[in-house]
Amino acid sequence: MALSPTFDIDAPRWDQTTFMGRLKHFFNITDWRTALLPDSRDLGEIQARSVPPGTTEEQLHYAKKLYDSAFHPDSGDRMNIIGRMSFQVPGGMAITGCMLQFYRTVPAVVFWQWVNQSFNALVNYTNRNAASPITPKQIGVAYATATSTALATAVGLNLYTKRAPPLVARWVPFAAVAAANCVNIPMMRQQEILNGIAVTDENGNKLGHSQKAAVKGITQVVISRITMAAPGMIILPIIMQRLEKYKFMQVRSPHPLNS
Repeated sequence: MALSPTFDIDAPRWDQTTFMGRLKHFFNITDWRTALLPDSRDLGEIQARSVPPGTTEEQLHYAKKLYDSAFHPDSGDRMNIIGRMSFQVPGGMAITGCMLQFYRTVPAVVFWQWVNQSFNALVNYTNRNAASPITPKQIGVAYATATSTALATAVGLNLYTKRAPPLVARWVPFAAVAAANCVNIPMMRQQEILNGIAVTDENGNKLGHSQKAAVKGITQVVISRITMAAPGMIILPIIMQRLEKYKFMQVRSPHPLNS
């Protein structure tokens, strides 16, 4: 059975010229539940534009959702699970929680910042622009530079804040993450900055390549990554700092910050 004429496999389900349309689209492909599902044969069927008789349009949309979450939009290659955007919520939350909890000692700071940067590097590589390939050497340099930046920022600030108010020390992980994002993302996507990205008109016709568009896009990615991390890594420490004043938290914490 061929696909329904009203169903466009190559087009997003929602209008991408509107903010709400883009928001719904990215909520759809970043749904963490899809990371837990095995790859369905529906993915191959929808890619081949042939589906079993009786398939509803809603089922087609669901199959496309699984496909979009598991396969690279440019190359069509299957992405590793950890690098998928659908794994960002559970993976990012777990690592962020560990960075906020284990920040008192230098070894703990080093370990969790390394884990976070390794995770970020894998995500950035998995979701790279297939039209701007990056060499293994460039990937290694980007990873080493971002990890070094995060570690230097975290360890340096951790030592500096020994005499600062306890709350300031809790914000060190966020400063390290912000600094690393400013290095990691541009380094991982340096080919786009050097060679530019394809620019098209409203009909999808390629007009050429633009370095300015690449710089603008990557800058927005850096800002968005930092902004997304800010609420959890800035507000949660304030909440934890206040909770640790209560006895039920002090019983569970052998070394409360305010002791």
